[in-house]
Amino acid sequence: MATDTLKNTTGARGATGGLRRLLLDNGALTALIVLVIAMSALSGDFMTTDNLLNVGVQAAVTAILAFGVTFVIVAAGIDLSVGSVAALSATVLAWSATSQGIPVAIAVVLAIATGIACGLVNGFLISYGKLPPFIATLAMLSVGRGLSLVISQGSPIPFPDSVSHLGDTLGGWLPVPVLVMVVMGLITAFVLGRTYIGRSMYAIGGNEEAARLSGLRVKRQKLAIYALSGLFAAAAGIVLASRLSSAQPQAAQGYELDAIAAVVIGGASLAGGTGKASGTLIGALILAVLRNGLNLLSVSAFWQQVVIGVVIALAVLLDTLRRKAGATPVAAGASQGGKGKQAATYVLAAVVAAAVVGAMSFLHNGSPAKNQKIGLSLSTLNNPFFVQIRSGAQAEAKKLGVDLTVTDAQNDASQQANQLQNFTSEGLGSIIVNPVDSDAAGPSVRSANKADIPVVGVDRGVNNAETAALVASDNVEGGKLGAKALAEKLGGQGTIVILQGQAGTSASRERGAGFAAGLKEYPGIKVVAKQPADFDRTKGLDVMTNLLQAHPDIDGVFAENDEMALGAIKALGSKAGTSVQVVGFDGTPDGLTAVKDGTLYASVAQQPTQLGKIAVDNAIRAAEGEKVEKTVKVPVKVVTKENVAGFGG
Repeated sequence: MATDTLKNTTGARGATGGLRRLLLDNGALTALIVLVIAMSALSGDFMTTDNLLNVGVQAAVTAILAFGVTFVIVAAGIDLSVGSVAALSATVLAWSATSQGIPVAIAVVLAIATGIACGLVNGFLISYGKLPPFIATLAMLSVGRGLSLVISQGSPIPFPDSVSHLGDTLGGWLPVPVLVMVVMGLITAFVLGRTYIGRSMYAIGGNEEAARLSGLRVKRQKLAIYALSGLFAAAAGIVLASRLSSAQPQAAQGYELDAIAAVVIGGASLAGGTGKASGTLIGALILAVLRNGLNLLSVSAFWQQVVIGVVIALAVLLDTLRRKAGATPVAAGASQGGKGKQAATYVLAAVVAAAVVGAMSFLHNGSPAKNQKIGLSLSTLNNPFFVQIRSGAQAEAKKLGVDLTVTDAQNDASQQANQLQNFTSEGLGSIIVNPVDSDAAGPSVRSANKADIPVVGVDRGVNNAETAALVASDNVEGGKLGAKALAEKLGGQGTIVILQGQAGTSASRERGAGFAAGLKEYPGIKVVAKQPADFDRTKGLDVMTNLLQAHPDIDGVFAENDEMALGAIKALGSKAGTSVQVVGFDGTPDGLTAVKDGTLYASVAQQPTQLGKIAVDNAIRAAEGEKVEKTVKVPVKVVTKENVAGFGG
């Protein structure tokens, strides 16, 4: 009897211990399943076929970048440059194929070669220059982004049609980016598990000195490892640009952190020696599921960053627990039995996921119609102008009893593309978009067109796609009015500097073009300097401070938004409004206060609250099938101290 009891207890402990070991060894997979279950329970839109394909597309670029970073992290390195290298490679392809007339096939080879070259430079600086990987790749991050801006002159370059098909679907439903992601994942798994260089990565990551003493040519291997990372970054850049139908010089900013996070969440250790392709894929899917699900649940983009940070911290904590518990490390040379067990685990996970899909589909079968639900994707909420658009839209939606979901693209065209795809898969009544870039928003808006969801543009139009209406002020006309106001205040004579917005954005291009056109009427006004300050107040302060060192006697400043103008005023100090006249753009509350105070001479006001209100009105009418005007112009107005009291924004 006692013997039977002992056996039963031992068996129970063994089962519990086996389950614990299974969860520890497959923590990322467990987390993915839990996330899928949670998102399915919270949102009836999550488990639709369209949305699951969206998750795959949205994970693709991060996953491809992360596969390349996996090689580096397994070898106990780090690569912070992959986002910039991706943007540079895509820019090289678009520039060479369009501006230079090089055949597309050769342009693709040049783009891949660019990525490899950047990786080789990283590897050389680390292996032979003895620079820490963090410093070497941080330098390449800056160099790559700078070269991308230099080549493109800060403007997006249309992508060749033959390459843009990488962003399309096969058979009208299977996204090509997902196929590319799977292929790159299989290549990663093969390199890590079946090649000499793969075994070298694990050896170097496990103990670099031991690897060197064993006869491994560590320096040469590191060159190859970082070259592979550059190659995968180039592939990711091409896929991303294909999705956006244009090479964006500011694309993939911050993606290097997502790539590293995906690798770590997938079970690799930053100390090196462990990591696998399947884990990295799961890590990328976790990030994509989080962002997609939180978008569907209308969670603020700011809180999304908090959640993702917590997930990364928990992943590292799980790695520590796994090591303490003696969980099996993922390294080269795993036994066939281990691989079989791993395959069985994935099959079990697939069965569980399928069961969840069925259960949640049944649970949400009675979801209500969404004709009175609208999505609003803003280019950024880190700017008072767009915050006012949101306020106007939310107030109007509340007044009319409409459910409005607002997302923040954070000036990232690819992130906005993901948000628009999520809106489309939800089957909303209509969508309002304030594009980060007019060209890059086109493919996602075309997807909404195919789904018969009306789209309304606000502040900026969408190119190469159908919009029911465009509610906007005229940025070009506003630029002309700004030039006229500043020139007349200076009496038609003087020297000025221009603070430009974020390179590559349509708002900066249009306002700058309008100002240049308006200034032609005043030949006595000379522009002595132009510098971008990214629509940011702090950068406006820094750039203006620097410009004053070279041009201390300027008479005027034109800033392409009020935030930069306010930064310039801070740099000018007592000169602002006295010896130096400053003109801004947008008519934000802080800008109008500065106009009242006399430090800002004028602001070209666009009435952003009205833009948001009118956009919602038109979106509702379009959703109900009513006819709307194709272009709704909200007048711009130059606000000075004389008329600011009567201006409400």
